[in-house]
Formats: sequence, C-alpha cells, structure tokens
Amino acid sequence: MTKKENASLIIDFFHRTMMHHAMWFAEVQHQMGREKALKVMDEAWKRSSLIQMKRIGKILGFEINDGIPQPLLDLSEEKLKALRDGMAVNWLANDGVWFQAVELEHGMNDAKRCNDSCWAHFSPFEAWSVKRILGLSEKPGLDGLKKALQYRLYNFVNKQSFAEETENSFTFRMNECRVQVARKRKGLADYPCKSGGLAEYTTFAEAIDPRIKTKVIACPPDPHPVDYYCAWKFYIEEE
Repeated sequence: MTKKENASLIIDFFHRTMMHHAMWFAEVQHQMGREKALKVMDEAWKRSSLIQMKRIGKILGFEINDGIPQPLLDLSEEKLKALRDGMAVNWLANDGVWFQAVELEHGMNDAKRCNDSCWAHFSPFEAWSVKRILGLSEKPGLDGLKKALQYRLYNFVNKQSFAEETENSFTFRMNECRVQVARKRKGLADYPCKSGGLAEYTTFAEAIDPRIKTKVIACPPDPHPVDYYCAWKFYIEEE
C-alpha cells in the first residue's frame, strides 16, 4: 500500500475501534441492563484507553502521563481550551450530519424519531460520564445537576444560564443555541426540538439524581423570548 493508503486505513481503524466499543456497550446493555453495562464499561474503558495510549505513544515517541498523552499537557492553556471546544463542536457536527443523512434518505419524521431515541440513550451516558469526572455521589441533588450541566458538551458549544433558583428548584436556559442561531442566520424558522429536548433533559437529570423532575418551560416550536431558545425547570418534590 502507498503511504496515503496506509494513513487512510489508520483513520478507518480508529473508526472501527470506536464503533466496536459502542457496539459492545449496546449489546451488554441489551443483555444485562444499563446499570450493569455502565459498570462494565467503566472498567473496560479504563483498561482499554490506557493500553491504546501506551501503544500509540510507544510508536509515535511520546510519553503518557496518568493516561494522558504528554503532547496534550504540553499545549498552552489557550490552545488546550481551543482544542477542547473544537472537540465539542465536532461532536455537534457529527450529530447534525447523522440527522441530515437520515433525513435526506428517509425524511424528516424518521430523522426526528431516530434523533429523539438517540438522545434517550446518549443523555444518561453523558450524565454517567460527567458524574465520574466530577466525583458526584449517587444522589447529588440539584447542586450536583447544576455542576453537571456545566460539563456537558453543549456547555462548550452554546451559551447557557441558570435562573429562578430556590431550595427545591432552578431554571436552566439555553440562551444561545448554535443550531438555532445558524437557522436564524439563513432565514429559517426554529428547528422544532421539543420532543428531543424532553428525552434529553429528562433522562440527563434522572441519571444525575433519580429524584429530580424536569418540566419544559419553552422549547421550539413553542414561542420563546429573544434572550433564550429553550428553558427547563428542574425540581425535587418536597417530601
């Protein structure tokens, strides 16, 4: 093979590895349930990522520091944050490409149906991932949810805020949504994301703390004020 063919194959091997990882989780979840699958994945990912990083580092000639490639740690603070934010935008772009691929082939209804189901799976996983990063307890309450919302991928893509905070509730607002802003710039109406948002925010909050309830305040196609695109109330009912 030529150098270009080998390089292309390396990228494809990365894709295959990523997909195989996801398929393992999906099958274990199907066979044993989400809770057991997450526990297994926790152990599998710790071991697998370290093995992979060490092998790549040995081949390419860089050290691994506590599981992190040293070249990443050697980046400036500014460059590291730019890379972090770029990875978050790449995630959103990947989500959009999948939606468009289904929509172009099968229509909007099927794309929305797949999108909403995907969020019902992804949001609990992201909550699990964030809880690990932050070291949150099993039931960290509303304070835990507030912290977790600031570590979602969306926080590094959109602009969000908290409002109307009480002892038993708070309101979360998506003040600037990259997708909706792009549509507005093109003269398009808001994307009707309410069904996906209900799956997304409800399952995320419950995965952070099963006591937390979610109520939609406004989400397209609902009318909304100019200072936010969607808003959600999270609360714990008083005993």
